[in-house]
Amino acid sequence: MGSRKKQMADAIKEAKKEIAFAKLNNCPTSPRKMRLVADLVRGERVEKALNILKFSQKEASNRLEKLLLSAIANWQAKNEDASLEDAELIVKEIRVDGGSMLKRLRPAPQGRAHRIRKRSNHVTIVVGANNNTQS
Repeated sequence: MGSRKKQMADAIKEAKKEIAFAKLNNCPTSPRKMRLVADLVRGERVEKALNILKFSQKEASNRLEKLLLSAIANWQAKNEDASLEDAELIVKEIRVDGGSMLKRLRPAPQGRAHRIRKRSNHVTIVVGANNNTQS
């Protein structure tokens, strides 16, 4: 029984080597605006995704570009013997979740106040080798 558990643990460890991720927490952009940019690069090859982000006009694309570069660096740190070009990395998963909200008050007519919600988000990028092209 112990050898089977060890084999399963080794298999899981190998599967984890194929992927790497990077997280960006409390980014001061609304999740809706960040998702517009995230949808552009979901499922794309890493080189193409970097080009899309580099030439996008959105402010969120700068932050996502840095995050994607960080995820690529994390993958390289895990797989020091593998070549980045041969691996054909793709953006396997990109998730944008809502973060904390700063609540501010803005003066309104007749002594009232309107609440301003300054939203933030959390982004997680998972990159991995494309197994479909190797078969």
